[in-house]
Parts: sequence; structure tokens; C-alpha cells
Amino acid sequence: MTPTLPADHRQLISGLSGIVSDYPSADPEPTLTILAHDAGEALARNGTPEGRRERTGFTILLYATCCYVSARIFSKSLFASYAEVLEGFRATLDPASCTCPVGAHPAHLDTEYGIEAGVSMLTEAGRAAFAEDSGFENEKLAAFDCEGFLADLVDRAANRVREAHREIFGGVDVSHLDAQFVRYDGDLDIVAIQEAIRRSWEDNTGPVALWSARRWLSGRVRDEERLGLFLCLWMGIAQTYEGLPPSYARELAAALATIDLDASCEHSQHPWSTADDTTETRYRAVLHLHAPEDHPDTPVPAELSARELWECPVQYAELARRALEDLKNWRIMRGGEDEDWEN
Repeated sequence: MTPTLPADHRQLISGLSGIVSDYPSADPEPTLTILAHDAGEALARNGTPEGRRERTGFTILLYATCCYVSARIFSKSLFASYAEVLEGFRATLDPASCTCPVGAHPAHLDTEYGIEAGVSMLTEAGRAAFAEDSGFENEKLAAFDCEGFLADLVDRAANRVREAHREIFGGVDVSHLDAQFVRYDGDLDIVAIQEAIRRSWEDNTGPVALWSARRWLSGRVRDEERLGLFLCLWMGIAQTYEGLPPSYARELAAALATIDLDASCEHSQHPWSTADDTTETRYRAVLHLHAPEDHPDTPVPAELSARELWECPVQYAELARRALEDLKNWRIMRGGEDEDWEN
């Protein structure tokens, strides 16, 4: 009879493949939490034939999914689960036992192929089906169980998770931007900040938003710079479409918390609402506001260009509410517990 994978393992391959290809069909966080839990239970069976098979399968699966965890999910508990089970597997492996010839270890396991291989390695039936589908002889299949190979996968996955944890939950140094955004006399260079936001291909909107938030919270801002700096902070949030991690969001939220959201006025409309949602339009609006003589072109109608309208507390409140909604959506989109996003 042709060997086949159990139905639940075929379903597992489908679910995890969708996640690593960034087209998940199920909620990634609980799916990966279950994966780490199951790997932890398999660790308790180490030393048995079943446990050794599962060690290979789960090590490959944790390696194949660790990049998604590191890049897409902001959950301390999931990071801790991955780190714990990887450490547990590593303690059972002896890299020096490897006798494989150079080039014998499997490659490309950080893809959907790794998901298929990892799930297949969990059972004898799965291994047989995988070997038949791939045309593998016994030696090639045995290379998946090599402790030197598995130890290397564990080390790479653990390092990736450790680095991502530091980036996502730790402190972020953006002090190097002082030299770009602060003039020799201490004044802010709003034009330079806007130029940085425009260069979206550099993935710099997050650092610019964080730098702006820290400057805002420091109080080292002249009255005539406050609106320009706040708009830079707001643009950095609005234009970070995939969301920023808690290491950024906590301080952004603190800056937004300084705005009175209950402010009221008699104005029927405020200037920023007339600037459409494009970087270029917003860029022109902020530069005209900051230095109208040098940048006369603006998308804001003349009747809404009065400084009084720009500086209206309700204008600030409207912007802050929208930015806070973006931060809330990041939390929903990237997961994690509430405390992960709080100071």
C-alpha cells in the first residue's frame, strides 16, 4: 500500500504552510502556540523511538516558523515558549556525533518545504510517504535525524528568536537621528524629518516616529515647532502600514496621551482633513506650514490655512484619535498580551 500522512497531519501542513508563506488560513498566534506546546510535550518523550522522531520533526517545524514568529507576532509568551522548547531540544543533541559527509544535511527548510518535511518526520507513516514522494534513499532520509544538523537548526532558530525579542520588546536607540534632525543652534529641522519620512523604502518611518515622540515628550520643542513635530510623529504612525512592535508603540502612545481628546471648538473643518492620504500631499502641507516662503505650494485651501486652525486643540485631538486607532489596530493585527504593549 502507498504510505500516506494522517489526515490531521495533512491539515497541519496546510495550516503552517499558509503561515510561513504569509497567507495564513487560520489565526497564526494560537496555531503556533499549539505547535510550541506540542513540541514541549514531545520533549518529555525524548529517548524513545517516538520521541526521537518527534524531536526531528518539531525541531524542523520550529526552525521553519521562527522567522514568522520573529517578524509578525508580538507575544512575549509565544517567544518564551519557543525559547524554552528550543533550549530543551538543544540539551538533548550532541553535534560532535555527526558523521555526515559535507553537503549531506537537508537545506531550504525555512520554507513550505520545511513544513512538509517537519510534519512528515513526526511519524513512521509520514516519513515513508515523504521518502516515496521525494525519492529519498535511507541515507538521505537519515540525515534529517543527524544531531549535528538538528543542533544547527536549533541554534539558528534560538538566535533569531532572541534577537527579535530584543528588537520587539527592548529599548530602541534612535539617538543617531539627532545629527540629522537637530540644527547646531538646537532648532528642529522639520524639512529633514519630512525628507526622512518620504524615503519609505528605507523602512525609516518607525524610527522617525519614535524619535519625534521622544522629542515631544522631552519638552525640548519651541512653540512654533510643536505642530510640525506632531505632524511628523503622526505621519510616522499613519504610514507604517504593517504596524510597529511594542518597543515603539509604548512611547508613541505616551506622546499621544499628552493631547486633550475632549477639546472642543466652533470650527467646521480643520486643515489636515483636506490633505489626502499620500506621503507627497502631506509632505507639501507640512513644509508649507513650517516654511511658507520657501515652500509656497500646499494642498490645503487658502480658507483653511490660518495658523489658528492648524493650532486648534481639536485639530490635535482629531489627529491623536486617529493615531491611537492605528496603535490599537497594530495590537489586534500583531497579537500579544495587553501587558506586552504597556510600560
